[in-house]
Amino acid sequence: MTMIEGLIGKKVGMTQIFEENGTVCPVTVLQAGPCVVVQRKTDDKDGYRAVQLGLVDPKAAKLANKPMRGHHQKADVPPTRLRREFPIDDSAELKPGDSVLVDIFEGVAKVDVIGTSKGKGFQGVMRRHGFSGGRATHGSMFHRAPGSIGQAAYPAKVLRGMRGPGQHGNRRVTAKNLRVVRIDAEKNLMLVEGSVPGHNGSMLLIRRSKGQPAVGQA
Repeated sequence: MTMIEGLIGKKVGMTQIFEENGTVCPVTVLQAGPCVVVQRKTDDKDGYRAVQLGLVDPKAAKLANKPMRGHHQKADVPPTRLRREFPIDDSAELKPGDSVLVDIFEGVAKVDVIGTSKGKGFQGVMRRHGFSGGRATHGSMFHRAPGSIGQAAYPAKVLRGMRGPGQHGNRRVTAKNLRVVRIDAEKNLMLVEGSVPGHNGSMLLIRRSKGQPAVGQA
């Protein structure tokens, strides 16, 4: 069995399904893989155990440069655009060129999905941090401003960590403990309950949640 923490995927979109008890469950459809092992990290050579996975992409061959082509030729696999490392177990028998598919999550109840959230641009404190704002009454001149940001006499400076306006979104977000609703091994699809970060078509990392049985040990 494949003792690996997760794989690379892509967000397809959201929909809803009916469960056996008749309730409606909002789900996100993830294309989990297929991935190929590009490189194997070992204790003797690298000081740790992991595998470098690449997400299979037909367009990657046209965009790969000469160093990346050589890197993939060592594993005898076509070039990939996105590569990430995942820890592996001592008993893992993965080697360069092997395929990693969504069926490694069979029997896993919950997963973590890591992605980049949608960028919202420069936003004020009400949208960025959820401030309530000032009173919306007649004569009020304090509606969406952040209010006081420090003291005048002492320490006479704005303290580090003060929440203010700025870039909102476009950051690494981990959605934890998402319930695995369904797995379609033929189409490499996984349905998880709720939403995941990123826009449709964005790349994601899918890994088993802590406390879940090791992938491949179900």
